[in-house]
Amino acid sequence: MPTGALPRRAGRRTNLGLLALLTVTGATGLLAFGVGTPLPARVVAAAHGAAGLGLLLLVPWKSVVVRRSWHRTRGRRDPAVAWALAALTGLTVLTGVVHSVAGTTVGGVGVLQVHVAAGIGTGLLVVLHAVGSRQRPRRGDVSRRALLQAGGLAAGALALWAGVEGGLRLTGAPGGRRRATGSHERGSGDPAAMPVTQWFTDTVPDDDGSALALVAGGRTARLHAGDLDRGDTLTAVLDCTGGWYAEQEWRGVRLDRLLAGPDLPDGGSVDVVSVTGYRRRLPLADAGSLLLATHCAGRPLSAGHGAPVRLVAPGRRGYWWVKWVARVEVVDAPWWAQPPVPLQ
Repeated sequence: MPTGALPRRAGRRTNLGLLALLTVTGATGLLAFGVGTPLPARVVAAAHGAAGLGLLLLVPWKSVVVRRSWHRTRGRRDPAVAWALAALTGLTVLTGVVHSVAGTTVGGVGVLQVHVAAGIGTGLLVVLHAVGSRQRPRRGDVSRRALLQAGGLAAGALALWAGVEGGLRLTGAPGGRRRATGSHERGSGDPAAMPVTQWFTDTVPDDDGSALALVAGGRTARLHAGDLDRGDTLTAVLDCTGGWYAEQEWRGVRLDRLLAGPDLPDGGSVDVVSVTGYRRRLPLADAGSLLLATHCAGRPLSAGHGAPVRLVAPGRRGYWWVKWVARVEVVDAPWWAQPPVPLQ
């Protein structure tokens, strides 16, 4: 075997391992925004955390690869993209760990927001770096040895993640009390202490939308917000993609009570639209578990929390909980015929 063959192959395996872990972290990071129910959320969060920490396991091997390639390609390739990728990857892992441990906010900016921004930047640089490396798939990339090494890397990453999670619980750190989605508790039972956030494309409106249009069965009804406080209560967790959650008792009217009628389509959906134009579409079959809330913890909603009416959607992440509801419409289109996250 040529003396340089083993280092080249080892370097290729290291790079492929890094690429696989970065792909998993990116995919699970995106998936985590949409998963709100406990078991699926825990699986996605575990895969995301393990893949992110698994990057650390390959640092010793990657450092050897970098030193060798530095001497071989010095003066022939601009290393700026590679160094920027390394820096952003390190920042992404660091902020992910800090959020997991404490979920802190600095200067009004959450560590999770920095983590997401750094992760997006990392993904873009991974594409640039991969294109620049010009490596092509080979038959040996799926050999038995390669698969065993991949399994060993996955096992090591999961063990590292489990060790960190166990340490957080044993030490009583705030991160040990995170929800399955990775969110930290903020303001449960106290709406005034609950953060005021909204999807980044949305803003608190000047018009409070006190009149709500209900469109169902070919008929349109205009309801005042005061007509929607019918005493229906629901205890549900608002789990924001900003990294926090709060459990509150919400009061208003169940959506199925408003939509009851013989002219509703089988398998239809319901569009919930805000004064701002923000909207989400949900299955009509879920109407019995959805609430149009006017109160939170016995108090009228504040403007920042969606007054006068907001949607409460248990088991879904916060961006489904439409604020400042102005229109509810039953439609024939399937609920999944919409962007996975709001674009407006």
